[in-house]
Parts: sequence; C-alpha cells; structure tokens
Amino acid sequence: MNEKKERCAWAGEDELYCRYHDEEWGVPLHDERRLFEMLCLEGAQAGLSWITILRKRENYRKAFDNFEIDKILKYDEKKINELLQDAGIVRNRLKIQAVITNAKAFREIQEEFGSFDSYIWSYVKGTPIQNHWKDIQEVPAKTELSDQISKDLKKRGFKFVGSTIIYAYMQSIGMVDDHTANCFCKGSRS
Repeated sequence: MNEKKERCAWAGEDELYCRYHDEEWGVPLHDERRLFEMLCLEGAQAGLSWITILRKRENYRKAFDNFEIDKILKYDEKKINELLQDAGIVRNRLKIQAVITNAKAFREIQEEFGSFDSYIWSYVKGTPIQNHWKDIQEVPAKTELSDQISKDLKKRGFKFVGSTIIYAYMQSIGMVDDHTANCFCKGSRS
C-alpha cells in the first residue's frame, strides 16, 4: 500500500482502515451475498466504531456461514445461543436475531424484484451519486434518500436499518461516492 496517497481523513493511519477505504468503500457492489453481508455488518456496527466491525469481519463470515442466506434462514434458537457465545462477533441478541430477520426480508425482496441488487440500486437509477465534499466535516450522516430507503426497509421487516446505518451502507456499497476532493479515490470507481 502506498502510504503517500492522500485519502479521506477518516481512513487515518490504520492499515485495515486504509485497505478498506482504498479497495472497497465507494466501489459499486452488485454481488447479492456481499450486499447482504454489508447490510448485516453495518447493522452490527450500530453504536460501535466501524473499525471494530472491520476487525471482526472474518469472524462474522465464519460465524454466519459466509452470509449464505439459505443457511441463515435455517438458524434456530440453538444457533442463536451458539452465536451469543462467540467472542469473535458482537454478542448482542438483537443484532444476531436481526441477521436472521433480515435474511428473510432480503429473500422476499429478491423474489419480488428479481434481486436485492435491482431493488437497492433502483434508488439511484443504477448510477452512484457523486458528491463533491472538500472536507470530511461536510459529509452528512444521513440524507433524504437514506431516510426513504430506511423507511421502506423497515416496512418490509428489516431491523437495524435506521437512516444513518443506511447512509453508511450506501457509502460502503458505492451507491454514493463521498470521497473528499483531495482523496486519490475520488471519482475513480463508478
């Protein structure tokens, strides 16, 4: 990794954060499993820092069967109790149950729209929103669009999908490019 590259201020010096920033954040994502994974991870992050979840991401993949929806749909109380004992993830019953609940709702969207990708990307007509922030302080925590998506997801039964979580999700899957003007990634992904 070239440490001399200028990045968004939030990436800081942490190598894991820099790699996430450089290789994933703001990159348009269309893979169904990864879209589900990121939705789950953003929900797990509620009340915590993103670096905490990034450091646990491999543990999450192991604990939740690599976010394979067909497997998660079969989870029962025994599996939930196993997950509550797993120190490699955030051991919060509501967040663990949300993954299962969200798997069901995700599958319903896939059945209705053909894919979750079609559903979520329809909000931006398939084209990432290109914001032009000079400073990280200008980047909003949520927007009218994230409010709208959050409201619809909640109506469909999703949990841990508040507007702030959904805006972070939109950034993480590249629906919105919030790289600041000085960042070497700005505008290079869509």
